[in-house]
Amino acid sequence: MRPPSPHHPHQLPHQSNSSPAPPDDVPDRTRPTPAPLMAPQRKKSSKGTTGVRAWLLMDSGGKTEVVEAGKHVIMRRTGLPARDLRILDPVLMYPSTVLGRERAIVINLEHIKAIVTAHEVLLVKSADPSVSPFVHELQRRLISHNQATTAAPEGNEEDGSKSNWTGLHDLGESQSRGESRENSPKGFSDQFDEQGRVEKNQLYGSKVLPFEFVALEACLESACSCLENEAKRLEEEAYPALDKLSSKISTLNLERVRQIKSRLVAITGRVQKVRDELEHLLDDDEDMAEMYLTEKSVERDLEINSSASSSVNEPILCDEMDEEIVQADMEIDRDAQIGTTTTNTNKQLDVQELEMLLEAYFVQIDGILNKLSTLREYVDDTEDYINIMLDDKQNQLLQMGVVL
Repeated sequence: MRPPSPHHPHQLPHQSNSSPAPPDDVPDRTRPTPAPLMAPQRKKSSKGTTGVRAWLLMDSGGKTEVVEAGKHVIMRRTGLPARDLRILDPVLMYPSTVLGRERAIVINLEHIKAIVTAHEVLLVKSADPSVSPFVHELQRRLISHNQATTAAPEGNEEDGSKSNWTGLHDLGESQSRGESRENSPKGFSDQFDEQGRVEKNQLYGSKVLPFEFVALEACLESACSCLENEAKRLEEEAYPALDKLSSKISTLNLERVRQIKSRLVAITGRVQKVRDELEHLLDDDEDMAEMYLTEKSVERDLEINSSASSSVNEPILCDEMDEEIVQADMEIDRDAQIGTTTTNTNKQLDVQELEMLLEAYFVQIDGILNKLSTLREYVDDTEDYINIMLDDKQNQLLQMGVVL
């Protein structure tokens, strides 16, 4: 008679009746794991370890595609380290962050979690309803940018370096952004037209923005507009509720004001984080210089081409040209110093252009924070007024007790 195999599926119930089963935390290697129970867990664990998730890929022409990619695939595609990808994890709560790296920009602003390269945008696919309008707006801008860059050489041939890039954005901008510009500081509000759009020729000069800056601007505008709309709704609810509480102190009014105050604290923290991130970028020229992805990509291509051409044209016999080589090296060193100085000067001008772009949204987010600070002061004043009224009522009750 054949002895029962230890791997037979019917052995497990028989063994559980005769001898106690091993603890759950001590794995038993003599018996297999039941396939129906562990297969889903093994699949889930594999997906978690590789970090596979859905990404919305949008190229420079505005074409979109949903791709399933793991963490290592994204790292190879964008050149980002794993710690930067953790910032985009929807499960983890990271503060608002904008990071400039060698080949990509990592953006984590409110509902927007994106990786911007010199040629494409990777968005973490989300079910948030506020993401869909942003995707459509980004797609529209990238299509317009692609058309502008395609038509730019023709415009340069006709009129030198003059290239009007007002076609990058249609005249129909969102109303929320237009309303936000009305509340901007006086010195800055003059730079906006009657429809709330920034005069691009005043901000960046008459030229087409790089691809990465178009995507960055779309992310900043969407995040600022989202925060501004929330702050506006909160103001519309808060001021009437506070006035009603001042006129009549009741449990219902107190509970309503308490909820409003909790929302105020939460949105103030979110706005403050976005403002701090923009301020940090504006204070560091090196971080802003890292965001010039198109320029760095062109420089890398030129270096590769120059190194390839120099290796092909290198002479085989150079023993009789020592003196010429020494003189050439001296000239190269001198040209390199001049080129470095010129590059640094151009980089400062380029950083200044990006600084003006970021400054526009810094002013907008700072205006939102000022509104919330004013509302917070009004809440504190209402609390002080209510405490005074309650103290007065308490004093009246004490006087009545003394009289009695």
